[in-house]
Amino acid sequence: MFNSIGPLEIIIVLVIVLLIFGPKRLPGLGKSLGSGMREFKDSITGKDGDDDDAETAAVPERATLASAEEPVVREGETTSTPTAEPRS
Repeated sequence: MFNSIGPLEIIIVLVIVLLIFGPKRLPGLGKSLGSGMREFKDSITGKDGDDDDAETAAVPERATLASAEEPVVREGETTSTPTAEPRS
């Protein structure tokens, strides 16, 4: 089926891709294609790179909890919480 694809056909396809996407976007497309192929290969072989992600995910959680306890006060604002007056 693919026996008739030669170097001339590959060059034509590459020129068409260059015309469609342009020279500025080709490196990004190649990088994303390579990373997608790497992720696919790793999922097929069973390699899992999530060990490092678990350690780094805990750090922003602690920062989020700490920032939730202390309100951010901008210049000209007060820290007191306004109370709503009861409506009559």
